[in-house]
Amino acid sequence: MEIKEDIKILLVKENLSVPELAKRAGEFSGKKYTADGIYKKLNNRTMKYEEAQFLGDVLGYKLEFVKK
Repeated sequence: MEIKEDIKILLVKENLSVPELAKRAGEFSGKKYTADGIYKKLNNRTMKYEEAQFLGDVLGYKLEFVKK
């Protein structure tokens, strides 16, 4: 599974949209985030691990590796 699907699943669980996530990310960090920027990183597969980790934090989740 790709990070794109993981983030979409978390958004559904939290009943949020990408624009709402961008707004919360901006409030959380004090930096500007746009829905378009998040969509582009997800669709182009250019989101860095740290960015995915940050968005997880914004949603109240953490990324972790779990042994199979």
